[in-house]
Amino acid sequence: MKITVIGAGAVGATTADNLVRRNIAEEIILLDIKEGVAEGKAQDMMQTAALLGFDSKVKGVTNDYLQTAGSAVAVITSGIPRKPGMTREELIGTNAGIVKTVVQNLLEYSPDIIILVVSNPMDTMTYLALKSSGIAKNRIIGMGGALDSARFKFQLASQLNASANDLNAIVVGGHGDTTMIPLIKHATWNSIPVTHFLSEEEQEAIVHKTMVGGATLTALIGTSAWYAPGAAAAAMVESIVRNQNRVFTASVYLEGEFDQEDINIGVPVVINRHGWDRIVPLELSEREKQAFAKSADAVRNMNQVLRDNNII
Repeated sequence: MKITVIGAGAVGATTADNLVRRNIAEEIILLDIKEGVAEGKAQDMMQTAALLGFDSKVKGVTNDYLQTAGSAVAVITSGIPRKPGMTREELIGTNAGIVKTVVQNLLEYSPDIIILVVSNPMDTMTYLALKSSGIAKNRIIGMGGALDSARFKFQLASQLNASANDLNAIVVGGHGDTTMIPLIKHATWNSIPVTHFLSEEEQEAIVHKTMVGGATLTALIGTSAWYAPGAAAAAMVESIVRNQNRVFTASVYLEGEFDQEDINIGVPVVINRHGWDRIVPLELSEREKQAFAKSADAVRNMNQVLRDNNII
């Protein structure tokens, strides 16, 4: 089996590194447009094989999509990263052209491929990938909710002094600082609602810290994060390749679910060899429903930029 990662920057390289450590594919193609970058990072990863004990092969290539032929899954990380003070909306103009071209090139050589979109603004880029490709909706998945949910668990674990592995907590809605919805009333610590252990003030602080998690890191390190995004993307790919039926929040195309139409936005889904297989039912309160509808409106406003610029 072959897996392709488009973009050998920090997120793409970290995704490839996580994948090769999982030993889930015979070959991982790391592709970048900058001469030598993917090749160099691939060699660096392969030089860890004797130390880490994996047998997968990582091959770096410069803009040669023929090398991706026959890929089962591709992860798109290419595009400019978000800089301090830059909104995800400001990324649309540049990244839309990149993502659209990448999708077309991938499908030329791997017509049955499942595509995982990481590039920002993620919900809009996932929607663009679906609309520009014309392939089945279950084969286009946006990664953002899996990352946001992991950040949510980190904040909960820190406050509760708990293992993040003992927590069940998800974030739905758009992948943005003002559009994501951490569902703290649904979160549990080994089946016990976390609200039993947290005051209202603590709950509000956790929700806020989760929502600004990406911006906080951008301010601290001067660019977008990469360790957690790379790990989130790799975990979703593994669920596809190994048919694990894991539940992730992912940006998928809605056709009436959650009272939304013609939009890609984060909801809980089962991920397996089919891509996203089905949406997991979720009972939302009236307040949560209103927040989800507001989030969807914000995502649609970003999607409108694609139409205003004749990108779709």
